Amino acid sequence: MHVTNHGAASSGIGLRIRTLGERMRTHLRRNDESGQSLVEFAVSLPILLLVLTGIMTFAIALNNYMVMTNAVSASALVLAVDRNNTLTPCQDASNAFVNAAPTLKASSLKFTYSLNGVSYGPYTGKTAGSSCTSSSLTTGAAGNLVAGQTAQITVTYPCNLSVYGHNFVPSCNLQVQTTEIVQ
Repeated sequence: MHVTNHGAASSGIGLRIRTLGERMRTHLRRNDESGQSLVEFAVSLPILLLVLTGIMTFAIALNNYMVMTNAVSASALVLAVDRNNTLTPCQDASNAFVNAAPTLKASSLKFTYSLNGVSYGPYTGKTAGSSCTSSSLTTGAAGNLVAGQTAQITVTYPCNLSVYGHNFVPSCNLQVQTTEIVQ
């Protein structure tokens, strides 16, 4: 049904009155589209959640790597200035690392040291082995802290890249290493 106002005919303005049937069809069409949107959302939601969870898992691993990078620098500095100060240089460096990386599980850390070309380790957790403990400042690990020579520390930590119970890289390990000149 189309009604035209004769007084406004010269201006080209027309009024349209919709019937009840037209209104119902428009309403039903809108509901069909919103139902379709709901189905599309329901189908795509698991995929979106999988991608989001994967991104978060990778972000946690990347954050752990950044924490390790900063902590290994701090522990290498402790190792570099420990000459003539300690009988347990590896233990001091391990403690410095663990203190600088409180978000990491200490028992999962593996430390390896190289003092003046002599390797010590690997040691698990905060406790360095007895092979890196000296009886005097001139023998053993403490004696290998020679001014001007290198002290190297390598730390590994397992990364967990599992998403919804499936670990995509089960053998993943984060590893950081740095070398300092002994002072």
